[in-house]
Amino acid sequence: QLQLVESGGGLVQPGGSLRLSCTVSGFTLDYYTIAWFRQTPGKEREGVSCISRRSGRTYIAESVKGRFTISGDNAKNTVYLQMNSLKADDTAVYYCAAVQGRWSLVTSDYPYWGRGTQVTVSS
Repeated sequence: QLQLVESGGGLVQPGGSLRLSCTVSGFTLDYYTIAWFRQTPGKEREGVSCISRRSGRTYIAESVKGRFTISGDNAKNTVYLQMNSLKADDTAVYYCAAVQGRWSLVTSDYPYWGRGTQVTVSS
């Protein structure tokens, strides 16, 4: 059974850092694109970043470029989202998602989702 579990969220002050983890089971990273999305109440889910371990390709959305980086560890079947210089606007529930054999950051393209982890940036 394909499963994704996010961790690493929490409360952080503006300017601080967090590293989110997405640990997958039931499949290997090599054949999937793994993405991070975020959502706040009343807003649509926003694509933040994605990675293809097979090709080494990564993408970071303009809204977080220069502050967020994505990486993966095949041995641990885990994808990370390193978030630095966090702002109040980064407050959201962060979800990881997986799609096989496709390069995309479109929400509807992703059939597999984790339950999310809350990130709150506040002083």
